Amino acid sequence: MFTTGPDGRLMADHVAVTDLVRDHGSPLYVYSASRMRDNVNALKDACESALPADRQPLIAFATKANSNLAVLNLFAQMGLGADVVSGGELHRAIRAGIDPGKIVFSGVGKNDDEIAAALDHGILQINVESEPELNRIADIARRKNKRARVAFRLNPDVDAGTHEKITTGRDDNKFGLPAARVAALYQQSQSDMFLDPVGISLHIGSQLTSLDPYAEAFQKLSDFVYELRNNGMDVRRTDLGGGLGIVYEDEDAPCLNSYAALIRDLVLPLNTEIILEPGRLLVGKAGLLASRVLYVKETDTHRYLVLDAGMNDLMRPALYDAFHAIRPAGPQREGDYMTYDVVGPVCETSDTFARARSLPPLHHNDVVAIMDTGAYGASMGSTYNTRPRAAEILVDGSNVAVIRARETLDSMLAAEHIPTWPASKPDKTGT
Repeated sequence: MFTTGPDGRLMADHVAVTDLVRDHGSPLYVYSASRMRDNVNALKDACESALPADRQPLIAFATKANSNLAVLNLFAQMGLGADVVSGGELHRAIRAGIDPGKIVFSGVGKNDDEIAAALDHGILQINVESEPELNRIADIARRKNKRARVAFRLNPDVDAGTHEKITTGRDDNKFGLPAARVAALYQQSQSDMFLDPVGISLHIGSQLTSLDPYAEAFQKLSDFVYELRNNGMDVRRTDLGGGLGIVYEDEDAPCLNSYAALIRDLVLPLNTEIILEPGRLLVGKAGLLASRVLYVKETDTHRYLVLDAGMNDLMRPALYDAFHAIRPAGPQREGDYMTYDVVGPVCETSDTFARARSLPPLHHNDVVAIMDTGAYGASMGSTYNTRPRAAEILVDGSNVAVIRARETLDSMLAAEHIPTWPASKPDKTGT
């Protein structure tokens, strides 16, 4: 949990964020294990209240939100599975201790090696996004003499009402297939001895704060499952995706009890296994990015708060114009609030965390916290401008663990090599 201590300092569970920066440097990602557990338990409690004990869903954490091994291991200890979208995430999930029988492989562009790895590990299911992909899965399964469990991703043509770049359920998005194509492929796969069609999946977008799109999508899913069954197809599993949003600024957080009630009313009657794929919901508010102030730069028109964290550490504001609360990690200074553009050191104008943000007076070397960065923060980080990736810390009560060491310049360059080709002969011009 992140709270304000009696001395005015920002606390991660029982540890001051300023102490963490003192000991581990900045920029620094800080995660609260207790908040992650609370988030998981809140979703489990909602499902347990709405659904029978023998019909509880598998919660498969969307690994892309935060793929740190320690975070995945925490969820493995709570019995969660994983939704992965690459061979790398599959490898991470298994390395972290997640049961392969609880892993779902999603995504539109799985290559042959990734499909083979999924089959070798015996994962729960591969979510099929296209006919060519289904054919590749069947070919690889045939060569391995294995039967691939597949679900088909339905594109329900539902507008999730979220940011354009993270909506995934409209007919002009690259994800999934329309119902008629899914039905044809489902029928085809039932006659292939190397394919085991188990169900239907969907995922309509990320950071949804209204449940109305879910109601529309779940109704379309329900109608489609009945249609498939009426045509002789066996549908045993429904994967409802994820996308539940959190409060970053002034959004209304979706009610988990109401979400579970939608599942009860629209999906439970199908008598299928149910899978949920939350990501941001479980980790978003369980993380912050701590950064030191490098400079306060004033021009004729602006006051800039220049931090040592940049868009390579936290891409969301540059990519989505996303809002993140920003606050001092130490005791607040006295004085009138001031208006800052909060920026990083990267050579891009888009390296801006906030514009015209009202904050208390801040000085060189002060520590600030960019809040709610547990999802799509470190996992989207890069080394742009040859800036080492930030360290990551997990706090659990008074326990502190470095769960990703700060990258060094030497470790960044270790994989790069200057070729030692023979010197080329000069051309006729002497060059």
